[in-house]
Amino acid sequence: MDFTFQVLNNTREIFNKIIDNNSLEDLNKIPNGFNNNIIWNIGHIVVSEQLLAYRLSGLDSMLSDEMINKYRKDTKPEGNVFQGEVNQIKALLFSTIEKTKEDYNNGLFETYNEYTVSTTGNTLTNIDEALQFVVVHEGLHYGYVLALLKAIKN
Repeated sequence: MDFTFQVLNNTREIFNKIIDNNSLEDLNKIPNGFNNNIIWNIGHIVVSEQLLAYRLSGLDSMLSDEMINKYRKDTKPEGNVFQGEVNQIKALLFSTIEKTKEDYNNGLFETYNEYTVSTTGNTLTNIDEALQFVVVHEGLHYGYVLALLKAIKN
């Protein structure tokens, strides 16, 4: 599982650089043909990892219900995000993965409630499968963010 956490950390570093290299306006921009923005996608990957790892294991996540409800599956941006929230998402990129790795290594994820993923149809039955899917999910959203970046720079 070390490799999985290494990939997640590297992907999160890419998202961190995207935040650093774009204005607040660009992070919030929803180009024509899209239904969300860069910062929503980054908030969404943070929330999704916590839901797939913790909630489906019957454990509390590190996130507030407000954040979960704002960035979970089937949501979209309801307005612009301010710099304070961007900073919070940025900090959570790494603190959540570090905590998940620590809890994983300490054997905290003992049970798992099966969940069938809507995007691929795969059924997650344990924490290892969930974390492997999180890698795929974050890769999908990285691709979406790249498309958003291209659309807002044109």
